[in-house]
Amino acid sequence: MDLIDVFKTKKIGDEVVLEGWVRNNRDQKEFGFIDLYDGTSINTLQIVYDNSMSNFDEITKIHVGSSIKVEGKLVESNGKQEYEVKPTKIEVIGDCPSDYPIQPKRHTMEFLRSQAYLRPRTKTFQAVFKVRSVAAQAIHEYFQSNNYVYVHTPLLTTADCEGSDQMFKVTTLDLNNVPKVDGEVDYSKDLFNKQTFITGTGQLHGETFAMAFKKIYTFGPTFRTENSNTKTHANEFWMIEPEMAFMHLDDLMNVEEEMLKYVVNYVMDKCKDELEFLDQFVSNGLIEKLSKVVNNNFVRITHKEAIDLLLNSGEKWEFTPDYESDIAKEHEKWITDHFNSPVFIYNWPKDIKAWYMKLNDDGKTVAAVDLEVPGSGELMGGSEREIDLDKLDELIKVHNVDRESIEWYLNLRKFGGCYHSGFGMGFERLIMYLTGIENIRDVIPYPRTPGNCDY
Repeated sequence: MDLIDVFKTKKIGDEVVLEGWVRNNRDQKEFGFIDLYDGTSINTLQIVYDNSMSNFDEITKIHVGSSIKVEGKLVESNGKQEYEVKPTKIEVIGDCPSDYPIQPKRHTMEFLRSQAYLRPRTKTFQAVFKVRSVAAQAIHEYFQSNNYVYVHTPLLTTADCEGSDQMFKVTTLDLNNVPKVDGEVDYSKDLFNKQTFITGTGQLHGETFAMAFKKIYTFGPTFRTENSNTKTHANEFWMIEPEMAFMHLDDLMNVEEEMLKYVVNYVMDKCKDELEFLDQFVSNGLIEKLSKVVNNNFVRITHKEAIDLLLNSGEKWEFTPDYESDIAKEHEKWITDHFNSPVFIYNWPKDIKAWYMKLNDDGKTVAAVDLEVPGSGELMGGSEREIDLDKLDELIKVHNVDRESIEWYLNLRKFGGCYHSGFGMGFERLIMYLTGIENIRDVIPYPRTPGNCDY
């Protein structure tokens, strides 16, 4: 029987059979208390045993971390909880030594990262990864209920969307004896007969399906080679990337806002206990922050308007705001604090955005948009896609994109193309926002960052 079902459906006097792990075992000579958890709920159930049990001495010696089976009856509790278990039998299934690393005390995040295979047993990470699971379900339910097709785009690709310098290279060649022609690697001898990458985005392939199904989304792992050790970057992460035909930039922002509100509301409904724990022990004010997202309209300003606000704010900036440049973390924070709301910033300078984004009529900006959220900065980035083939040809030259490798993508503009838009959202960035966790390494089961590929 799962603990979550006990908490939801059982009442005092019911007989229960439970299996789980010991979070704590406090021996009081004539009786003792075991805090039992099984992962189906963040809450523990207290097992109160006494010396009337034939194996009392053995029970008092059960170590933290051990797996046990408990048979007994739910009785009214003398403590804070509604009820506890009066056991008739406690059986050790898997013992645990006394030097078990996850003891019933507060551990630092740094220590728990060093015990990544055990940290899911702590309350913090049970809350985080339950929220991650529920948020993933919410994303699928939102898109499926709005007629989107879920597309599994390839992890191995020859399409260079993010820039080959940011993508992992894949090869079966002997690295100690690489074949070369005229001093260059001879990829014709490789498995795919050409240079191949691990994908940095499913966007380009997703667009091909949007031209057939109107609305699609991808949701899967992506990889980048950035040698960055910030709290918000990882080399392996998950992305949600919808692509929608017959949508302009305003329509795109409508979808982004609606989707985020749906997911936040869904998690708040399904993960009440987890969010209350995280609000109390990880990020005070978390629930209030999430409630504001659900209940407020998002602000929409252009990049120029954002820079105007920053320059006229009277603040002394570490990085001076610039009409031709990206905005820094300090700028993102000021803007979201200023409006006390998530903020869409759109119409960005063309030279700092990707080659596939639609050029606006001013010839200086592109129809791109970033969503900035309080406490986390950029959460989503998207754009209307350029459909003018002549403009695209110029852009791929400027950005040094290999035209031959994306010929199929360019052909979409010739074969019944239409205006269309899409965005990407880093799933881990979303989980950081939903949980209040500050480091991306703590919302991924096994983080892959520069110098770290353990387990």
